Amino acid sequence: MGETVRMGNTFVEPQPTPLALLLLGQQSDPDSERGVDCPGELPAASDPDLVRRAAAAKAALGDRVFILGHHYQRDEVIQFADVTGDSFKLAQQAAAHPEAEYIVFAGVHFMAESADILTSPDQQVILPDLAAGCSMADMAEIGQVEDCWSALEAAGVAGSTVPITYMNSTAAIKAFTGRHGGAVCTSSNAERSLRWAFEQGEKVLFLPDQHLGRNTAVRDLGLRPADCVLYNPNRPNGGLTVEQIRAAKVILWKGHCSVHGRFTPECVDEVRERVPGVIVMVHPECQYEVVAKADAVGSTERIISTITAAAPGTAWAVGTELNLVKRLAVANPDKEVVYLDRTVCYCSTMNRIDLPHLVWVLESLVAGTVVNRIEVDADTAHWARVALDRMLALPGATPAKD
Repeated sequence: MGETVRMGNTFVEPQPTPLALLLLGQQSDPDSERGVDCPGELPAASDPDLVRRAAAAKAALGDRVFILGHHYQRDEVIQFADVTGDSFKLAQQAAAHPEAEYIVFAGVHFMAESADILTSPDQQVILPDLAAGCSMADMAEIGQVEDCWSALEAAGVAGSTVPITYMNSTAAIKAFTGRHGGAVCTSSNAERSLRWAFEQGEKVLFLPDQHLGRNTAVRDLGLRPADCVLYNPNRPNGGLTVEQIRAAKVILWKGHCSVHGRFTPECVDEVRERVPGVIVMVHPECQYEVVAKADAVGSTERIISTITAAAPGTAWAVGTELNLVKRLAVANPDKEVVYLDRTVCYCSTMNRIDLPHLVWVLESLVAGTVVNRIEVDADTAHWARVALDRMLALPGATPAKD
């Protein structure tokens, strides 16, 4: 990857790299959450008529289609979104528009699953590229989680353990959580979710992001780092002894976000030297050591609201996905907004949703063909909804944000 160069308040893109070819989404990625080839002939990415075609197809569909755009999505797609936001907010927005026959989710697979769970059976949720998975969600496969639960049963602690899964997980993991008395959480309500879990049991199994789990347990709940153990699904018994499992208060799944996991404490040190007086704000999916050095921590929505409300002339270094940081810089010309790391790192799977895929999906719908529909089976959807409803029923709960 190259480096991002910043001139004034404008980001200058680096030269294309081999990774850029993957972002076009025309190759298969068997290791992604739902890695498959795109089933259809895509318009050429260089087609200068794509914007007109997307606008024409959307106009032809009218209220029959509702397009959701995640904050990390590229600008060429965001311009056609009816609403932008984080994954759960977007799923709720889809449910709030029952008149739309088609929900086109410009995000990743687990997000489209959540939208299918929350919307009516008459609505069809579509993911423009089925290979748009999530590296974090990939790190917790349902068979592995069931093996983990068996290990907790063997240690005699499953009955006193409450599972909490982050929104960034598959429907199968959400359903597992619902079946075993647990709940879903977002990055903005993780503390409230963990406090609730400890009211229900003695231990928490936190899936699949170890960093959000550790940051919440240690920073927000005041637990010691030693109270948390890391369960590695690729090692026998998670790489833990029975004694370690019994002694732990929080059992963290060995998973992480490929974008937020890239930030290091050295990134914080370097930006403080480079930008005098800079305020460092990071997402809680970052490593504990990075969060400890930051000035502020918050969900994507909190990052946006904090910088928007900040005083003119302030300088901010933001540790989250680059598309969003660039958009924040453009939206706040009275402030200096920089990316926390000099190295460019987009969410590669999110960026598989591009303008050619969007045009292909919309024009297919105009022609009467539904492509790339995401459907969650009834049993999985039921138990996943149970876990989501438990989150929404938490004391003091407000509409959750990722």
